[in-house]
Amino acid sequence: MVDSLRLGGGERVLDVATGTGLVAAEIRSRADCSIVAVDQSPAMLAAARARFASTPGSPAELLQAEAERLPFPDDSFDAVTFTYLLRYVDDPQATMAELARVLRPGGAIGSVEFGVPPFAPARAAWDMYTGIGLPLLGRMFSREWEQVGRFLGPSIRGFYRSHPQERVEGYWRGAGLEQVEVRRMSFGAGVVMSARKARPPDRGG
Repeated sequence: MVDSLRLGGGERVLDVATGTGLVAAEIRSRADCSIVAVDQSPAMLAAARARFASTPGSPAELLQAEAERLPFPDDSFDAVTFTYLLRYVDDPQATMAELARVLRPGGAIGSVEFGVPPFAPARAAWDMYTGIGLPLLGRMFSREWEQVGRFLGPSIRGFYRSHPQERVEGYWRGAGLEQVEVRRMSFGAGVVMSARKARPPDRGG
């Protein structure tokens, strides 16, 4: 996903739903960019601050904010990234429009999300892993992690029942994004998307 941004240095990048700052740190390790990372969770932002404090390089600006209501003017960023976000918002289509709003025309946007494998054998293995494997693995650590393991599979399936991949791609295009590319990873269990914000038509003579 970071590769798809094609950052050369000097860009201003927004990482939405940054969590512990993993994507933002990866961006910083690859290009000399100004990074703003936002998340609605104070605990996640604290973990991101610890990550940046322990690694060399310029710090990211970390802010508490919701993806549905970003506190930035239009066209504020050269690139936008987000990870595992759309399953957790009430209106994925409106959220995509908000993400595109703060991206400058011609700027790059990329995302990573879990997916449901489209091919039957891979989907059967995925169902077994998310339905049995993840809860068992979580139980080895704590009851809370077991609950996370039980939540993840139904959450992913439920999202794609309401918002099939083709519809998600439509949300991107409807937000004014073009050159939408989709890469399925791990036999379809991961989905990497990228696009560019359309430039306004040239009205010159």
